[in-house]
Amino acid sequence: MEITAKQRQQGVICVFLAAVLYSIGGLCIKVIPWNGMSINAARTMVAVVVLWGYFLISKQRLRLNRWILLGALCVCGTNTLFSLANKLTTAANTIVLQFTAPIFVILLGMVFWRKRPGKLDVTACVFVLAGVVCFFVDGLSAGGTVGNVLALASGLSYAGVFLLNDLPDSSPISSVFWGNILSVVIGFPFLLRETEFTATAITSVVILGAFQVALAYILMCIGLKTTPAVTASLISGIEPVLNPILVAVFYKERIGGLAMVGALIVILSVVVYNVMRGKRCTPKQSG
Repeated sequence: MEITAKQRQQGVICVFLAAVLYSIGGLCIKVIPWNGMSINAARTMVAVVVLWGYFLISKQRLRLNRWILLGALCVCGTNTLFSLANKLTTAANTIVLQFTAPIFVILLGMVFWRKRPGKLDVTACVFVLAGVVCFFVDGLSAGGTVGNVLALASGLSYAGVFLLNDLPDSSPISSVFWGNILSVVIGFPFLLRETEFTATAITSVVILGAFQVALAYILMCIGLKTTPAVTASLISGIEPVLNPILVAVFYKERIGGLAMVGALIVILSVVVYNVMRGKRCTPKQSG
């Protein structure tokens, strides 16, 4: 089935909105006085309820096979590793290292699907990653080695999320649901040990579960139906830019000049990439 320009545009908007929702994760996780496993278990419990409601409303069938389970492991890995990394290293480190996802998307596509990236894809990845590094160069710390390794691993898992649609006999939304179930199962014992159930903690968990996990994944799954994995991962470049901006607004942390240059590079790279890709697709769609 041929994808129209309007469908591509709607897909891009869904991926963009998902990235905006993902960006609140670092801020909310930092204000919850629990360990990463507990936070992940609590937010995914909320997410499972929202996702179940989405299945009922959309009348989609919840499926499970080995490929959907593989996708679920990617979702679970992304959720868990991101939460742990945010508690063991700085939010800037976590975002920078997780945003290696576009590179992993290209590498995994080459290894498993024999997809050769185009020059435009590679060039865009280089510019986006350069922009992200510029944006956070002042915030990168020498410490937090374990957290940095976990954040890098979350980048690999995150790449798997973008590739959910490419798996045979896949159902991205089913993978998301089962991935959140796995997150609850492995994190619930840690949640039982927590004692500080403050209003801030509970509110942050609900926001994380309903919006940063459930709604964001729903939008991402919708967007991935008409948006190539590499394109989607590049559009998500808004996440590592917006995340520290939110921290600056709510915690009055200063954003340096180099950081603003990096933000400009990321945004321009994503916009130029999508404009150029759209122009390449237009002749084929009009014929």
